[in-house]
Amino acid sequence: MDQLNPLTQFFKAIEKDQRISITHIGIFAALLQFRTAAGYINPIKAYRHEIMKIAKISGPVTYHRCIRDLNDYGYINYLPKRNRNQKSIIYFTV
Repeated sequence: MDQLNPLTQFFKAIEKDQRISITHIGIFAALLQFRTAAGYINPIKAYRHEIMKIAKISGPVTYHRCIRDLNDYGYINYLPKRNRNQKSIIYFTV
């Protein structure tokens, strides 16, 4: 049951946040799935294409917009890497 706690906390946090769309929820869920596969570490290090595949998102513009929104709204702390050969770092704050 502890594995669902971060998702439950996220849903409680977004309950009254009208800025969050289904795409934001999909990306956050994909980040949690990636984190679970990595052994529940915080932060995770991931390439954009790894998260997009899990979230079933094909557009990089949509991904970047939503991940920046999640960062700006305080649900995650996203540290992008400008070098394509380096993974971005994502901290979970919720």
